[in-house]
Amino acid sequence: MKKLILLAAVLPTIAFAAPDQTAQLRDAALKDDVAWDITEGLTTEIGQRMPGTEAEARARDWAVKKLAGLGFANVRIEPFDMPVWVRGEEKAEVIAPFPQPLTITAIGNSGATAKTGLEGEIAFFPTFEDLQAAPDAAVKGKIVFVSHAMKATQDGSGYGYYGKARFVGPNVAARKGAAAIIIRSIGTDSHRTPHTGNTNFDADVKAIPAAALSNPDADNLERMLKRSPNVRLKLTLTPRNIGVRQSGNVVAEVPGSDPDAGIVLIGGHLDSWDLGTGAIDDATGVAITAAAAKRVMDAGQPRRTIRVVWFGAEEVGVFGGKAYFERHKDENHAIAAESDFGADKVWRFSTKLPDSAAGINDRLAKALFPLGIVHGKDVAGGGADVGPVIRSGVSAIDLDQDGTRYFDLHHTADDTLDKVDPEALRQNVAAWTAMLSIVANAPENIAFNRP
Repeated sequence: MKKLILLAAVLPTIAFAAPDQTAQLRDAALKDDVAWDITEGLTTEIGQRMPGTEAEARARDWAVKKLAGLGFANVRIEPFDMPVWVRGEEKAEVIAPFPQPLTITAIGNSGATAKTGLEGEIAFFPTFEDLQAAPDAAVKGKIVFVSHAMKATQDGSGYGYYGKARFVGPNVAARKGAAAIIIRSIGTDSHRTPHTGNTNFDADVKAIPAAALSNPDADNLERMLKRSPNVRLKLTLTPRNIGVRQSGNVVAEVPGSDPDAGIVLIGGHLDSWDLGTGAIDDATGVAITAAAAKRVMDAGQPRRTIRVVWFGAEEVGVFGGKAYFERHKDENHAIAAESDFGADKVWRFSTKLPDSAAGINDRLAKALFPLGIVHGKDVAGGGADVGPVIRSGVSAIDLDQDGTRYFDLHHTADDTLDKVDPEALRQNVAAWTAMLSIVANAPENIAFNRP
């Protein structure tokens, strides 16, 4: 009984001290320079980091040195193999009736034209659904053009709907017998910078040439088609599949004091598309999460181990996330979170927690509200790379960035360091620091199906 009385006397001190420390760490992070240093270094010293290539391999070596230098423990590369696609020549021009060049870029996994190019009549479909509904005869032998114009939203929710033109549009067009496909870029800008991204063809479907038009060029092509339904295009795309190569995840840890409390899994993806330098997608993501973990580490040993993963080969099929899950699926993951939506300010958080950890929501709300972050009503789903872990039943937290301008830059040559707002980057670090301080030290059970 005496022990219980003493424990009761101590508990209020712990309960009030932890929020104070979290607030101090949060506010100090508003002056953080670690995240900018990582982002600037990665984009300057490495640049683009196309999955499975020599550039991504250099990025992994760079990451190991950086994370070890920051003081993380157990820094290592966990390799895996993957098929690698690389782009080649990319050119499009209207031959008739209004001859002029168009600005395009190949979509990942695109098939190739002959070196001399491919000529054909355009079959125009305003939306992806129009292409789906079209009879094969309207498509066969033609160059399909899908002009599925994406609209900007704060939460980026339009990507799933408009993105279908890229995600599965080429496969649908190929099944209908199209010679090639061009789509309006899945982006919200009005610049002559096309947006690349991945697509996939079914195993029984031969890949056709597939490219994205810049939005102004898509507008121009629509105007041409209004003047004449018989627009002919010449398309030259020469990408190649170069076989199986090695990629890998870079893993680092902040060891916790209680091995039974579970792992807090955080990170982003190290790879990028090859048009820009991958600043907002996703150099800032790996930088934000590592900088926040370092701040919690420097404040003292957390209860739970924080595992920082810079995932490889996310852009072309989430290979790193899948490889991580296969390697670590039997480990005790308490919760997972990911930063992969640029670096504009976090405006909302959401969680997926067991009832035993319901109190964490209140502590998160209190810690994050001073940063302008509200508690959302959605259930957290994590990002692409931590998705396999979360879908296995692990708890999750989302810290949602403002995505209003994200798809202006996404997968374009404009994804460069100058687009990163240092003040917004620091707000991200502050939000992640506060979240990690609370979650990594929470006395409650935060894992599903565990005592």
